[in-house]
Amino acid sequence: MARNNRILVPEAREQLDQLKVNVMKEKGYQVEANHPEDIKYEVAKEQEIPLKKGYNGQLTSEQAGKIGGPIGGNMVKEMIKMAQQQLNNKE
Repeated sequence: MARNNRILVPEAREQLDQLKVNVMKEKGYQVEANHPEDIKYEVAKEQEIPLKKGYNGQLTSEQAGKIGGPIGGNMVKEMIKMAQQQLNNKE
């Protein structure tokens, strides 16, 4: 499956993947550091959503959201927490 989402700073991809690994491991998922995108299959399996490698046009928007939401949502929460810590350290 191709990565369709673009990040503003392409050089940050490696750090974002590492953040995904760390956050999802903290949530109890098994994540391989060299294949962080595979976490979506574990989340889909947990949600009983038939996600497979390749084209998944049969999935509804709701199903796709149930897969990506927990991953991206937890990453955003962690980034906010990190930003708050940085702001507190500057005071």
